[in-house]
Amino acid sequence: MRSMVGGCPAERTLRLVGGRWKLIVLNQLFHGTLRFSELRRRVNNGGAGGRTGIVSPKILTQELRQMERDGLIHREVYPEVPPRVEYSLTPLGISLRPVILTLADWGKQHPLEADLEPAPCDWEEQKVEGTVGV
Repeated sequence: MRSMVGGCPAERTLRLVGGRWKLIVLNQLFHGTLRFSELRRRVNNGGAGGRTGIVSPKILTQELRQMERDGLIHREVYPEVPPRVEYSLTPLGISLRPVILTLADWGKQHPLEADLEPAPCDWEEQKVEGTVGV
């Protein structure tokens, strides 16, 4: 079930994707469905040029649950032993891709104005199969 997020539209968007790990999780899920362990490995190894630190299973689970409540991701649990859990983007989550690409472009164009150190980023190089209008 989706939670209601108040405020102006830009503020609501930032609340949905804000946080240390959400953009990195979305970036990884733009590639397709991932199991929890693979998602965590990719977030820890490749997120934002590897400069973000290490996400614990507890924190990643909290972020994923929030994103699921907000309607950005889908969590599928398979009744196996051990249980298999897979995460994928919902249409709402997929619709954030152009927004995130725009944020990445802005950051590349204004690193000095924002006092940011340029870091490698793979947002623009990604080709996402099976998405419409992205």
